[in-house]
Amino acid sequence: MTSRWVWLISRVTRRIWLRATLFSILAVATALVAIVVSPYIPVGLSTKIGADAVDNILGIIASSMLTVTTFSLSTMVSAYSAATTNVTPRATRLVMEDSTTQNVLATFIGSFLFSLVGIIALTTGAYGEQGRIVLFFVTIGVIVVIVVTLLRWIDHLSRLGRVTETTQRVEAATVKALRASKSAPHLGGQPLDAASGRIGHPNHPIFSSDIGYVQHVDAAALSAIAEEAEIDISVVAIPGKLADPSEAIAWSSSGLDDELTHRIASCFTIADTRSFEQDPRFGASVLSEIASRALSPAVNDPGTAIDVISRALRILAVWVEPQEDPERSSEVRYPRLHVVPLRLQDLFDDLFTPIARDGAGLVEVGLRLQKTFKALSRMSEREFRLDAARHSREALARAEASLHIEADKQRIRDAALMPAAD
Repeated sequence: MTSRWVWLISRVTRRIWLRATLFSILAVATALVAIVVSPYIPVGLSTKIGADAVDNILGIIASSMLTVTTFSLSTMVSAYSAATTNVTPRATRLVMEDSTTQNVLATFIGSFLFSLVGIIALTTGAYGEQGRIVLFFVTIGVIVVIVVTLLRWIDHLSRLGRVTETTQRVEAATVKALRASKSAPHLGGQPLDAASGRIGHPNHPIFSSDIGYVQHVDAAALSAIAEEAEIDISVVAIPGKLADPSEAIAWSSSGLDDELTHRIASCFTIADTRSFEQDPRFGASVLSEIASRALSPAVNDPGTAIDVISRALRILAVWVEPQEDPERSSEVRYPRLHVVPLRLQDLFDDLFTPIARDGAGLVEVGLRLQKTFKALSRMSEREFRLDAARHSREALARAEASLHIEADKQRIRDAALMPAAD
C-alpha cells in the first residue's frame, strides 16, 4: 500500500489549484521564452508579419479567456450543486476531482496569463522585432490548444454533474479501491482473526486522540516501527472505521513508551469524512445512497436504483476476478503487521440493504434485486452463495410486507428461488 506522503501527494495533485498554478507558470514561461530566442531569429523575417498582428491577437485572447474562465467556473459550481442535490453530497468530491474540468480551467487561466504577460512585454519593448515573430508563432500554437480545449469542454459539459455520469465515477472509484485491496489484502500484512489472541489483554491498546474516520493507514511505516521495536502490531481501525479516544485503533504485543505509541498513532490519518482511496465500503455506501435518494417519493426514479443494482453486481464481481500477479497479491510484505480483513458480507450489506429497504414497495426493483442475487449466487466462492441467499430472503420478506398485489408478490417469490447454499 502507498505511504502516507505518497497518498497525500496524490490527493494534492487532484486539486484544481495545483493544475491551474502549473499551467499558469508554464504560460508565463512560454510568453517570456521569445525574449531568449529572439537573437537567433533572422532580421528580415520580422518584416513579413504586421507589427500590430501579435498585439491584436493577444488582446482578443486576454478578453475572451477571462470571459470563458468566468463562465466555466460558474458552470462548474452549478455542476457541483447538481451533483449534491440530485445524487448525493458524498459524490461531489469525485466531480470536483474531474481531470477534464481541471485541465480546461487551467488551460483557460494559463492562456489568459500568457496573453497578459505578452501584452505587458510588448508594451515595454522587451521582445524587439525578432521577439515578435517568436511570440506570433507561439500565440498561434496557444490558439490551437484553446480551440481543442473548447471542443472537449463543450462535449464534456453535456455530462458534467449528471446522475449517470456521477454514479459512474463512484463505481469506478469503488472498483479501483477494491482492486487495490485485493492486490494487497490486509494492507500487505497478515489477516487478523478475532480469536487469535492479538486483541485485548495481555496486548496493549493504542488510542487516537482524534475523533473521525480513518482515511489512510501507512502500513509500511507501521511495519518499520514493528521491526524496530521487535513487536507485532494488530490494526483494528482500517480505512472507513470511525475512531474515537475510547476505542483502540491498534494493539501491540508488548508495552511501548509514549514516543512509540505516538508514532504508531500518527500512521493513521483521521479526518472528518471518509475517503474513497482505501475504503471500498465507502464507495458501496455512496452508491446505495444514490439509489435510496432516487427511490424517495420526492424523486421517484426507480430506473436509477436499477442502474445502481447493476453497478453493484459489477463491483462485487471484482472480488472473484483473477489477479494479474497472484504470487504478489498473496505475498505477506509486512509479517509483523496483522490487519482486520475486509469482509464480503459488509460489502453486501452496504450495497443492498438500503436498496431492498427503500425499494420494497416497487416490484421492478424487487425483481432486479432477486435477479442480481441469483447471478451472485453463481459466483465461484461459497461466501457469495451464502450472502446472496441471505439478502434474497431479506429482500423477499421486505417485499412481502410492502407490496399489496398478490401477483406482484408471486413474481418476486418466483424470482427469489435460489440454489441451496453449501
